[in-house]
Amino acid sequence: MNDLVLVMAEADLKIDWTKMPTYNTIMAVAAGAGLLLVVGLGRRLLNSREPLEPTGWALAFGTLGALLAATGLHMTLTWPLAGQGFPFDNIIFGEPALAFGAMLLAAALFLWKRGDALAAAPDRVALVARLAGPLSIFVFGMGLACFGIAAAGWTYQLFAAPPEEPISGEFAEYPWLEASFISGLYVLVGIGAVLFPFALRRPANWTTKVIGIVWAIAGIVFLLFGALNYFTHIGLIINTS
Repeated sequence: MNDLVLVMAEADLKIDWTKMPTYNTIMAVAAGAGLLLVVGLGRRLLNSREPLEPTGWALAFGTLGALLAATGLHMTLTWPLAGQGFPFDNIIFGEPALAFGAMLLAAALFLWKRGDALAAAPDRVALVARLAGPLSIFVFGMGLACFGIAAAGWTYQLFAAPPEEPISGEFAEYPWLEASFISGLYVLVGIGAVLFPFALRRPANWTTKVIGIVWAIAGIVFLLFGALNYFTHIGLIINTS
């Protein structure tokens, strides 16, 4: 990646955008919103005094899950992106988006079919813990995968924006900066995912609070960063076409 950044700095970068999927903009916004919704639903489940409207949550999870699953699947199966320079993006962005999207769709299906039973359950947290237990193994595994992505980002200084990209490109000479920023987000998501199976065993302990904090922070940053990329990526496309 460092060599790519140097090439970008020495010559005008041209990209064949017909071969480069750039929808990680909507993926980032959807992922951020999805993390915030998971935290919000978790808080509502833990507070038994708060009413639960399962249909609204099912629609929200289903919408975001469909977006992430569709774009994540396409990006996962499209390799390498742009022919050169971005052969790792399907692993870094596509596969985690696909995994998160599939889990959100599963949650949406449950809330749509069994949401009323969940809302009326005397112990909503215990019911969710029993149902989510088997899936928590996959959540744990994807948490470890997030740590791997973060380590790769730091080690190889990935995620650096080219100079042609507005705002982010101002830091093209410091690839470690954006590498640390994006890798840090993956670490936050990974911490919550790795702790998830343990939180299901004892939902009222410190692990639940940590998950809520790290996923809320990562969700806000992903959502805002994805929204910002609608400007920066449009500028990059114009500047490199």
